[in-house]
Amino acid sequence: MEYVPTDPPATFESVWAALQETDRILKEGSARFEKEIKKRSARFEKEMKESNENFDRRMKKLEELNGSWSNNHGSFAEEYFFNSFENGKKNFFGEKFDEISKNLTHFWQGLKDEYDIVMYNHTSVALIEVKYKAHINDIPKVLKKAETFRILFPNYQGCKIYLGLASMSFYPDLEQECIHHGIAIVKQVGNTVVINDECLKVY
Repeated sequence: MEYVPTDPPATFESVWAALQETDRILKEGSARFEKEIKKRSARFEKEMKESNENFDRRMKKLEELNGSWSNNHGSFAEEYFFNSFENGKKNFFGEKFDEISKNLTHFWQGLKDEYDIVMYNHTSVALIEVKYKAHINDIPKVLKKAETFRILFPNYQGCKIYLGLASMSFYPDLEQECIHHGIAIVKQVGNTVVINDECLKVY
């Protein structure tokens, strides 16, 4: 039996019309897809921005709390060691210090420094840097105290200066670094303050 086609034969015009229709459908689909992508992208960027803002607020709050925590512990350590020195622990390297001050700050010709605990008599000065938890990186700061003190307090130019690092805790490397530089080690042991000034150096 001979096959008889039911559709009219394709012509150039019909093929061209079909291609144009296909192109229109693809363009509409592409436009809808692009619109949806932009919509989702905008929503994602908004959510990310809100998330970042929330994260920044949480981090700022955490930094404030951490700063407050650090300040409170630092203040506690300063008060603890100051009270210990004030109540009689004023001997360094066989010297007796008559006066004691805390949080001594001075500014002169662009130079400013603060000294946590200062003890002095007529011939010597002891500068004690206080940390709640000292680190070996604190050593250069301690050493610089002698230099800045002589500049900021010229009346003590002829005095011997002793340096000390007070902390609620020490570790071996830190203690060795203090000994190497002749810095007195002032630490809490139980309920008492112990001072190691065997290698104390005069600055």
